[in-house]
Amino acid sequence: MPRIQGVDIPPNKPTHISLRYLKGIGPTTSLELCEKVGLDPQRRASELTDDDVAKLAVIIDRDYLVEGALRRFDGANIARLKEIKSYRGDRHRKNLPCRGQRSKTNARTRKGPRKTVAGKKGVKDK
Repeated sequence: MPRIQGVDIPPNKPTHISLRYLKGIGPTTSLELCEKVGLDPQRRASELTDDDVAKLAVIIDRDYLVEGALRRFDGANIARLKEIKSYRGDRHRKNLPCRGQRSKTNARTRKGPRKTVAGKKGVKDK
């Protein structure tokens, strides 16, 4: 099982699909990487030689922001937003959507399970 940037990439999938298991590498970047190294993107990851894996690792390390470094970069950006008390930082702090989505009825993933509040009984409007 090939290992790049501390992540085991699946051996039974084509190389261009396996590379996507690294955070920060998507479809376009994985094909670009295969082209730079001179690999066939459809070749299985288990068929890669140690030399091919080393070439991939060197190019990824040199040219791309992936895995731990990318997570630190994103975390620092969110911390900066919180520190300057921007609207987006406030939404991150409250664990609510910060890109303009409706949150009155949806956003259950961010808000968590519903917390039911009991209604008042016997109150009549006049």
